[in-house]
Amino acid sequence: MKIILLGAGQVGSSVAESLISEENDITMVDCDGACLAALQDRLDLRTVVGNAAYPSVLKSAGAEDADLIIALTQSDQTNLVACKIAKSLFNTPTRVARLRSRDFLEDERLLAPENFAVDFTLCPEQTVTDYIKRLVEFPEALQVLDFAGGRVSLIGVRAYEGGFLVSRPIKELRHHLPLGIDARVVAIFRHEKPIIPGGEVCIQPGDEVFVLAAAEHIRQVLREIRRHANPVRRIMIAGGGNIGLKVAAALEEHYEVKVLEANKNRAETIAGLLKDSLVLCGSATDEALLEQENVAEMDLFLALTNADEDNIMTASLAKRMGCERVVALINRGTYADMMQGGPIDIGISPAHISIGELLARVRKGDVAAVHSLRRGAAEALEMVAHGEKSNSRVVGRKVGEIDWPPGVTVAAMVRDFEHVTPIEIRDDGTVDRRLGRVEIAHPDSVIQSGDHVIIFCAKRKLVKKVEQIFQVGLHFF
Repeated sequence: MKIILLGAGQVGSSVAESLISEENDITMVDCDGACLAALQDRLDLRTVVGNAAYPSVLKSAGAEDADLIIALTQSDQTNLVACKIAKSLFNTPTRVARLRSRDFLEDERLLAPENFAVDFTLCPEQTVTDYIKRLVEFPEALQVLDFAGGRVSLIGVRAYEGGFLVSRPIKELRHHLPLGIDARVVAIFRHEKPIIPGGEVCIQPGDEVFVLAAAEHIRQVLREIRRHANPVRRIMIAGGGNIGLKVAAALEEHYEVKVLEANKNRAETIAGLLKDSLVLCGSATDEALLEQENVAEMDLFLALTNADEDNIMTASLAKRMGCERVVALINRGTYADMMQGGPIDIGISPAHISIGELLARVRKGDVAAVHSLRRGAAEALEMVAHGEKSNSRVVGRKVGEIDWPPGVTVAAMVRDFEHVTPIEIRDDGTVDRRLGRVEIAHPDSVIQSGDHVIIFCAKRKLVKKVEQIFQVGLHFF
């Protein structure tokens, strides 16, 4: 696929790295020639220096025969104009725009083909906010991902002594769970190396374990792997930028939130925008301020400034001062890899969280969702099975008889996804209506046409092989 990327910032460079690894023809456009040169030294791509909103620049980048244009600059206006030009002048088939302001998102008519002509919008700030909200809901988790419209949850946790399944064979999990509850351990990482989770494999203390179950069962399943974590009540946020403000606004209704912002004018601005959060003007690296605001009594500390180094420093300081759990926003992947698991419990990479939304648009076959795991080292896919037994390698066949590459685990199928099924999941007995029926995959499970199949790939290079397995014969359709 021929793809033009506009904007060589952290998000743009991460997207380029992911797409190039899948053998796409990439051209990167940015005004910063030095940044492009550094990127070209590292990646096999073509670069064009110039303003992404100029027709001449887009033409030089190859917009006339591009399959996809992804506008990821820091300017909403530039991204929108680029998409409009790509549609009007070059008839580029698919156009994606990064948008930070909700003004452009609240009225769908603005993005319609006759206006800015944006097929799909990407908002990393909102994606990170939603991601952090899920981490708050599951304080024991390292990563929380949803599939099939929230019908299925995949959660990564650190195994600790005391869980039923720790130091025991995985196959015992199914028999130990209450009747009607099923789950699948889809991956284990031990000392950074993937372990194929066969039935005889024993989870060891310290293992990073990814477990999948229906959303209404996931909390009970997690209790079998690790000790219960105290619920989050008090949260301190370092940084009142776009992400810090969004996160505080999303959490303040249900949690006690404090925001530390070093810039006085910005602190005053966000104090006027937030309803229940306490906004303090001061640096999160000020040890006296943290002690005064009782950082040791916080259940969660979120370092969300725009600087990786500041986030690493403030999160580490909060941990040293007694905060139970700290999370840092870290744009550079190498930093996140180095810091997570040390003084910082979780390092969040906005680019890795957001990339899945784009990959679902680029991948071959019917890919409903893509999630990057372990900071891009692994992936989980939601594939839709099509065809019939005569023209498909998966439909009508048992999971155990399909020739899956080593490192690929079929975790679950969501069946009748278009139908609404009432399921009781709330403690008060009320009913939440969920889409489809979840069937945890076992060797005898048969994949049916229309199933949303959730698959874990221990290495990203396995994704292409999985896509090929799901392709149907040419006579289908």
